[in-house]
Amino acid sequence: MADLPSPRKPLRVGLIGYGLSGATFHARLLAAEPAFVLDAVSTRNAEAVARDWPSARVLSVDALLTDPTLEVAIVTSPNDSHAELARRALQAGKHVVVEKPFTLDSGEALQLGALARERGLCLAVFHNRRWDGDFLTVSQLLAQGRLGTLYSFESHFDRLRPQVKKRWKEEAVPGGGLLWDLGAHLIDQALQLFGLPESVMADLGLQRPGAQAVDWFHLLLRYGELRVILRSGSVVHEPWPRFVLHGEADAFVKYGLDPQEEQLKAGLLPGAPGWGVEPPERHGRLSQGGSVPTAPGSYGRFYGQLAAAIAGQGPVPVTAESAAEVIRVIEAAQRSASEGRRVSLA
Repeated sequence: MADLPSPRKPLRVGLIGYGLSGATFHARLLAAEPAFVLDAVSTRNAEAVARDWPSARVLSVDALLTDPTLEVAIVTSPNDSHAELARRALQAGKHVVVEKPFTLDSGEALQLGALARERGLCLAVFHNRRWDGDFLTVSQLLAQGRLGTLYSFESHFDRLRPQVKKRWKEEAVPGGGLLWDLGAHLIDQALQLFGLPESVMADLGLQRPGAQAVDWFHLLLRYGELRVILRSGSVVHEPWPRFVLHGEADAFVKYGLDPQEEQLKAGLLPGAPGWGVEPPERHGRLSQGGSVPTAPGSYGRFYGQLAAAIAGQGPVPVTAESAAEVIRVIEAAQRSASEGRRVSLA
């Protein structure tokens, strides 16, 4: 009897940053994907790594990027460092995952994509909310034509945080503020559904006392007769619907956020009973057709698809080119707000 091929050893991963993104999302999603093992972390919070992943080494950024035993680097550092760290990791011969927003310049994003192709490496951007259950449900409704011709699409992602926190995301630094943070998610979802808009009109605000970075935004994206509104605020006591869609045949309204982030914070991993599943009372509704069960969310698919891509069995889950389009829309929104006009993307 012929010997069976031995299974490939897990890919050894180095994680740069151990804040909310690194600790709650990436480290735990990696733990649920047997193709990867978290081998090293670069962070000032060595105690947290020792507590959560005692077998992982704590290295400096330079040591992690130059360690030849690490095959994958994940960048979850502050936004203004994403591009440089991704470039260094690619130049060191590593496959790379970059937390959103990918870069702060759309041209730089495309350059990194070209560098990855030149080196024969995988480069993926962590736009995980492509796998939110509510977004998957909206995608299915539109693909099925349940609403008929769509005329308006609203997507809200709000918070109640009246006090400004002392953290880089709320400081006047490149890549700080709500547009780069939650806005990147909402824009990416809209582009997945409708592609690049014809134009962008934006209103950006610093509303809270002491605010140094954008903490409120309202974007209007135009697609022929379709209007897409993307909005987020930091002082929202009563939540707006997460999605509101109006078509010529029906409308769809959905409240509440996807449960996967809270499940990760509670220690659950993809594959656990009830993972990504919403209770019936959280389901969205069609005006004419009643309740629509929410599709189960599936963040675990990101690293599953990345493992397949590294093995040469498919594309990366989120390409540099698609992430660059998100940056193009953010750049247009900033220009629109500063100049007080609609900015064309034609």
